[in-house]
Amino acid sequence: MFYNAKPHIFEKAKTLRENMTSAELNLWEKLKRRQVLGLRFRPQHPIDIFIADFYCHPLKLVIEIDGGIHLVPEHKEYDIGRTAELNQWGIQVIRFTNEEVANNLEKVVSQINLICRQKLSEGKVPFRGFRG
Repeated sequence: MFYNAKPHIFEKAKTLRENMTSAELNLWEKLKRRQVLGLRFRPQHPIDIFIADFYCHPLKLVIEIDGGIHLVPEHKEYDIGRTAELNQWGIQVIRFTNEEVANNLEKVVSQINLICRQKLSEGKVPFRGFRG
């Protein structure tokens, strides 16, 4: 589940969990306690040398919330490489901007639900049902 993450990555992830951005906190309110199709998401989750904003292990799904820095060409290149490396682990990455989360949280959650339903329907993941 952690894909060889080293102790210093776990420490950094802990710090990031304690200092989540407002967009991350808003989305976390919708993801925690298995509110999306009964699936568990983990915030600021270590994966190899990276830290995913949110990770759902059964679906091998990473959700990233991107701030303005991600518009800088060098950072865009980094994100592309990072996504490619995560894809090699069989992990899908989906991205939303801070603005999307701030301005239309319900649409973001709806898109996450849709992607999760699609992955569940592929039959590769046991569906445990809704938890409420």
